[in-house]
Amino acid sequence: MRTYQETIDWLFSNLPMFQRIGASAMKADLTNITELCEYLGNPQTKFKTIHIAGTNGKGSTSHMLASILHEAGYKVGLTTSPHLKDFRERIRINGAMCEEEFVVKFVHQHEEKIIAQGASFFEIAIAMAFEYFAQQQVDIAVIETGLGGRLDSTNIILPELSIITNIALEHTQFLGDTLEKIAFEKGGIIKPNTPIVIGETTQETKKVFADLALERNSEIIFAEEKFYQDLPSDLIGSYQVKNRRTVLTAIEQLQNQHWTISEENISNGLLNVVKNTNLRGRWDVLGQHPLIVADTAHNPHGLLEIAKQINEQPYKNLHLVLGFVNDKDVKESLSFFPKMATYYFCEPNVPRKLPIDELRNMVPKELKDIHYFDSVDKALKAAKEAATENDFIYIGGSTFVVAEVI
Repeated sequence: MRTYQETIDWLFSNLPMFQRIGASAMKADLTNITELCEYLGNPQTKFKTIHIAGTNGKGSTSHMLASILHEAGYKVGLTTSPHLKDFRERIRINGAMCEEEFVVKFVHQHEEKIIAQGASFFEIAIAMAFEYFAQQQVDIAVIETGLGGRLDSTNIILPELSIITNIALEHTQFLGDTLEKIAFEKGGIIKPNTPIVIGETTQETKKVFADLALERNSEIIFAEEKFYQDLPSDLIGSYQVKNRRTVLTAIEQLQNQHWTISEENISNGLLNVVKNTNLRGRWDVLGQHPLIVADTAHNPHGLLEIAKQINEQPYKNLHLVLGFVNDKDVKESLSFFPKMATYYFCEPNVPRKLPIDELRNMVPKELKDIHYFDSVDKALKAAKEAATENDFIYIGGSTFVVAEVI
């Protein structure tokens, strides 16, 4: 039998993975995951779930909900993607990652089926999460979609509650080139007779969601129409205010569905998200004097929120350590960052990386103080050497850049 690391290497080398290779890993139907879960005895039917989709904020929202439910005394499963350092970050119960032994045994026991099925990395990760949560008899599991909703591998569950955080233009080659088309795909997680909470809407997306909810006889709750006192949280960053409102709306709905969750549970859950779930990479403060912050925001909608947060930050000089993958609009992404900054461009160590030579041709002419590096480590080292104690170093542009730093 393989070791844990050998098992992970086998998964990486044998299964197509979107985060690493991009579009060629995509499977636009639910056939594989349906057959895999039938083969496993449909573990996803053996516990209750909350299903979360959206362009941005679904990871933070998932972790906040899991933390609150944990504080309420429930045994809470949580599956999110991508992972930053360890594959097992994708499969947690009350913050603890699944055991290495479970991953090794699962792959060893089901290897023939995995190969015969032609399954993707994400499909296996989701099937594995469902199997683990069923074995461990969780009270409820928070299930974050990977990409989209309607055809996402997670979309074979029948949840207690569905949540869509927001919609922006992303992955247009898969989800459609308008907000309405993307909203329809994400809205695919709306299930018949199952309440749906919508975090944020636009004029284009609100009607799509309302029509889908009406068609499926699902109660729809718009978080932006609710008012709650904003509660403190260890997930800092002004952009988390909207996510907290979505979470509070979802918790209120769960209380209406007779889940026992007190005000103290809510307060403690929001204050202890990192402690309870081990979430990293959301306005993650890595150092002081100079202040060093890493964030996994990687699309225009998310980077706009990051830019607002940077502008609220006091600093003498700003240093930006940025790298990208090859399917991002770099010029648009860079348009959100301040011009008066020192830029340290780098390439993350993944097959989907945007090489530095290509990145050079995309950087706007108005940026003057620019440096290029062939690794994240070299770029961050240069930024640290240049920064003084009152400066600010921001690290981002891609989840993979943040993963290397953390």
